[in-house]
Amino acid sequence: MRCCSWIRFYVCIKPKLFFLSLIPVCMTNCPTLIVTVGLPARGKTYISKKLTRYLNWIGVPTREFNVGQYRRDFVKIYKSFEFFRPDNEEGLKIRRQCASAALNDVRQYLTEEGGQVAVFDATNTTRERRETIIQFAEQNGFKVFFVESVCEDPDVIQENIVQVKLGSPDYTNCNTEEAVEDFMKRIKCYENSYETLDEVLDRDLSYIKIMDVGQRYLVNRVLDHIQSRIVYYLMNIHITPRSIYLCRHGESELNVKGCIGGDSGLTPRGKEFAKKLNQFIQEQGISDLKVWTSQMKRTIQTAEALCVPYEQWKVLNEIDAGVCEEMMYEEIQGNYPLEFALRDQDKYRYRYPKGESYEDLVQRLEPVIMELERQENVLVVCHQAVMRCLLAYFLDKTAEELPYLKCPLHTVLKLTPVAYGCKVESISLNVDAVNTHRERPEVGVTTHTHTHTHTHTHTHTHTHTHGQYNSPTFGEVCFIPSGTSTQPLFWRGEVQLMSGKWKLRFYLAETNVH
Repeated sequence: MRCCSWIRFYVCIKPKLFFLSLIPVCMTNCPTLIVTVGLPARGKTYISKKLTRYLNWIGVPTREFNVGQYRRDFVKIYKSFEFFRPDNEEGLKIRRQCASAALNDVRQYLTEEGGQVAVFDATNTTRERRETIIQFAEQNGFKVFFVESVCEDPDVIQENIVQVKLGSPDYTNCNTEEAVEDFMKRIKCYENSYETLDEVLDRDLSYIKIMDVGQRYLVNRVLDHIQSRIVYYLMNIHITPRSIYLCRHGESELNVKGCIGGDSGLTPRGKEFAKKLNQFIQEQGISDLKVWTSQMKRTIQTAEALCVPYEQWKVLNEIDAGVCEEMMYEEIQGNYPLEFALRDQDKYRYRYPKGESYEDLVQRLEPVIMELERQENVLVVCHQAVMRCLLAYFLDKTAEELPYLKCPLHTVLKLTPVAYGCKVESISLNVDAVNTHRERPEVGVTTHTHTHTHTHTHTHTHTHTHGQYNSPTFGEVCFIPSGTSTQPLFWRGEVQLMSGKWKLRFYLAETNVH
């Protein structure tokens, strides 16, 4: 997958054999353009935002392009539905300009900024409009996947208008009745020209049609892994009101010692928290609450105090610290100084020796996210790293922010999905506990220059900057210096696409960490 992180590589350049094709070709791993289809108030923007959040969370660089926002930026003051009338030539011209501007930004994002998926959020209700988008994608070497939302339930449409559209800048100075009436007339402007995706006429297109908020689905020509994940995700989400409760286990014995990982039991304060958690859940008055835990002792002991059935999930186990399990940070720094420093450089992607990274943990937790999207009210009793990953999904946090999210012991986070996001309430149960949060470190930067002569009889002068790794080191090339008693020198190379140009860098690995 093409992205902006550094990637490992080996380079072999042969004279006269190097060439560059300037013709866009849609390869297997080419960028994907997701195109929404549907009348207003059918949940297209809701779907677009959730899909963008999910794909970014699993590591697929994705951005949403909402044509309605382009229109609001262009036309500062919205007057009425008259702007959307099909016979309003001025309005039609502006809307086409906005769509064109959005597609230009899509092109830049997918070709120059390292994007892998772009979500083009607009009505796209006519076959002519969709054909224009298909031609645009073909010219740029993008795959196209359509997502159509069809809903004829007047109650659902009315609810969507009241919950979402009334908060739009278009209706800032309108009362509810006026806004609803205007928006219903806006919908009418699209209805006569609406051409839904057709099983026969559009049989060659890749798409999913979502009918009546997930009551039925029609899926056609899923062509690759990304499209299959999109379909799987969209078939799991729902809009039923619910709350998700996240909390860590009660304070454990290893928490008090300042050690990471392990499988210790609760301290007396941890057991007190478990009792308070029972009282808190009873006060919430949720009869159908499901409780999930990991398979580790401290979460199970916490859940047992609730006196309700609970499910154990192995995938909810804490991040595997490998050789650093049950060690204090001071011990890790003393015994594995290089590993300690590398983790500070990129905490999200750093993997403990024989253990896991946060990036690994996100992939492990994807089934949990899918099931949370399917469920209604759930309490997840988990661990610090696990809770950070789950919280990052619901709050749309970046990979850089995720490892430093604060998830204190003896605190419950109540997440309530709302229109385009998630409402968060933090409830402390007032039981003292140790603080296990480690702030983002201040990394000092020092520069050293190394000069080495190799058996190739030429000299390399190289600048190595400590504290500036963008990711764990890789792509080693070994050179044997002259003399049999000298250790091999390991050079590493990395390449990154930045601002449309490939940039190359080499640096010396001072030790062979393998």
